[in-house]
Amino acid sequence: MTLFEQWEDLAYDTKTRTREQIDAFWKDYFEKEKNIYDSLLNNPEEEVKGTVPQLAEKYNVSVVEMTGFLDGINDSLVEQNPLKTMDENTVVSLNFDNERLYRNMIDADAEWLYGLPQWDDILGADNKKAIFLDQKKSHTVHVLKIGRNEPCPCGSGKKYKFCHGKKGAEPLSEDVIERWKGEHNG
Repeated sequence: MTLFEQWEDLAYDTKTRTREQIDAFWKDYFEKEKNIYDSLLNNPEEEVKGTVPQLAEKYNVSVVEMTGFLDGINDSLVEQNPLKTMDENTVVSLNFDNERLYRNMIDADAEWLYGLPQWDDILGADNKKAIFLDQKKSHTVHVLKIGRNEPCPCGSGKKYKFCHGKKGAEPLSEDVIERWKGEHNG
């Protein structure tokens, strides 16, 4: 069994563990994860490299927990590690892209990580705030509110409920939506 498969079994096993046991596991893991990030962010320019056991020893976690950490940070790395094929002899890197890591922490709603004080020094308080707002805004869904009895924005002359608002109707095109928003300040 690969290290990654061992991590998946440990982290997501719902067959032999109760919900309370899984919650306790994640609470413990997130505290360890925070400690690793706390250490990494103290010197973000240093490229940390080593085998999974070496890094596990450095950060005082198990090899499987280190594999989980690598899984979590992989999308934020300058060069991703071969998670699914790595073994205990594979040399891995924790060379992360500062802004990408911060954005991914925001996406994960990991306030305990994106709230670490080192981010002020790494990104600057104003830049950090701008990135945070931009990242949150990028996931905001805007809902078009067209009244059922209003004329359909497509220009057909029909009420919306009998045209594009009808169940199973084709969605309005992007240009029609943008034109409608402009006309309705929205």
